[in-house]
Amino acid sequence: MKNVILIGMPGCGKSTVGVVLAKILGFRFLDSDIVIQEQEHRLLSEIIAQEGLDRFNDIENRVNSSLEIEKTVVATGGSVVYGRQAMEHLKQIGVVVYIRLPFEEIEERLGDFAQRGVSIRREQTLRELYDERVPLYEQYADIIIDEHDLTVSKTALAIAQQLKQGGHRNRYTI
Repeated sequence: MKNVILIGMPGCGKSTVGVVLAKILGFRFLDSDIVIQEQEHRLLSEIIAQEGLDRFNDIENRVNSSLEIEKTVVATGGSVVYGRQAMEHLKQIGVVVYIRLPFEEIEERLGDFAQRGVSIRREQTLRELYDERVPLYEQYADIIIDEHDLTVSKTALAIAQQLKQGGHRNRYTI
């Protein structure tokens, strides 16, 4: 296993869980949203406001498909699954773990998501975005972790356990 790639909705805890998981595995941690901001010299929300969603998704696809890493836990942006090239690359270099949470918990955690740089169309509701993305997360996932009622530590431990047991070979849901 070279890398662990975390996918899921904004607010599901990819970055928080990722840091803990990296410590458990002895890996580095990388937040791909931060890489995008560093390369673009702008916040995600600024990129979306200035360039629009399609251009932002192109940038996100380019950055994620160019990651050259080893022994790293990567927390991706929630919209990474729109980039086919990025997802193919990420699946080649690591095990993709979908951190799944029910919509109601995502809604509660996000609050005002405009400041987070969430890739959402103006006319789209958060529920519509959730319903649109869940099938993509499930399609790309090697492992699905149902985070409902789990703490950050328990989520990270559940992922680590599945990785050690080889759950990614047969797509595992917990």
